[in-house]
Parts: sequence; structure tokens; C-alpha cells
Amino acid sequence: MDIKEILKRVDHTLLDRCATFEDIKVILDDGIKYGVASACIPPCYVKEAKEYVGDRLAICTVIGFPNGYSSTTAKVAETLDAISDGADEIDMVINTGYLRAKEYGKVLDEIRALKATCGDKILKVIIETCLLSEEEKIKMCEIVTDAGADYIKTSTGFSTAGATFEDIELFAKHIGPNVKIKAAGGISSIADAEKFVELGADRLGTSRIVKILKKEEAHGY
Repeated sequence: MDIKEILKRVDHTLLDRCATFEDIKVILDDGIKYGVASACIPPCYVKEAKEYVGDRLAICTVIGFPNGYSSTTAKVAETLDAISDGADEIDMVINTGYLRAKEYGKVLDEIRALKATCGDKILKVIIETCLLSEEEKIKMCEIVTDAGADYIKTSTGFSTAGATFEDIELFAKHIGPNVKIKAAGGISSIADAEKFVELGADRLGTSRIVKILKKEEAHGY
């Protein structure tokens, strides 16, 4: 697979709690240079980032991150704020406690509320696969589909594990036709990125692909 085909699916990501805007600017500059899908950054930097990049790069941010247990009202407020600041895409974290308790209506209603808030902006739903049973993952495929979200996403990258090939294969079997897949967390090589895409991932949440290319360029490969 051509590297440009992989890059245009990458959400080039920096969500470190210690990140400064100078760090974010590196992500933005690299995102523009390498033609990635978006830069995924903390909400506090969305306004500055959008002013910095204009229309040259989509800005993605995270809501209810990374634990997902803030109230729906708080998540809606976060989403409104992010969109007002210029966010093009929203990655929200589900309330895993609701899912564990089989309070599926609450999970569904929350995703629907955020999608209504997003309007025509892209909404990705992070389900944190490493914490879920196979039954719960399949149920979340159903809920994300019913809620009208745009993507189901594997991981925050802040829990016990990230994306696996098996989870992408499972998603591909159980999501509806209007839902896409984002693999995130632990994507450490171009070969892995290519495999995730081949299995059905339309987006890849990672900073490592661009770092690999930059290192290769620095060494004249």
C-alpha cells in the first residue's frame, strides 16, 4: 500500500497532559506536510490550532477523555465548546460503567446527544476495547450504529492496551454500513498500519507513522 494512502487515514495525535502549544505546533506542521486526515489534540488548544492551520488541516479533539465518566451534560458542553473553537472532528469516550451495568439506553442516548451536538461534524466513539468482553464490543457496534455516530474507535491510548487486529475484524463484522472504524493505541509500524487498513480501519490514531517517516528522511532513506 502506498504510504500516502496510509497517511491520509492518520489522525496525527498528541494528547500528552504535559503538551504545550509549541509541541502541538509540531504536530500541526507535520500533519500539513504529510497530508494526514487530522491532528488530534487536547481541547484547550483547539482554538489556537484552528487559527494556526486555517483550512489546511482538520482539527480533532477528545471529549470525556480519557475515562468517559463525566456526565452527558458535561460532555455536550465540552463538545459545544470544542466546535465553537473550530474543531472539525470529535472523539468521545463512552461511559463504561453504564455499559457494564447493561444500561444500554443511557449509552445510546449519550452518543445520540453528542451526535446531535456535532451536527455535520464527524463523531467518533471510543469504546476502550481492552476493558470490554467480546459481547460488550459487539453490543457497542450495535449501539454506535443505532446512535448515528460516524466512527467506532478502539482505544484512548491511556488504558491497559490499544488496538488489535482481532478487534478491527470484529468491528468489521458487526457495525452497520454507515459506520467507519478507527484503530488507535499502540500502532507502532507502517506494516501494522497497513494491516489495520486492510482489515477495515478507515482511520488510524497514532503519532508514530509520521515519526517513522521523519526519522527515515533524517537518515536519508
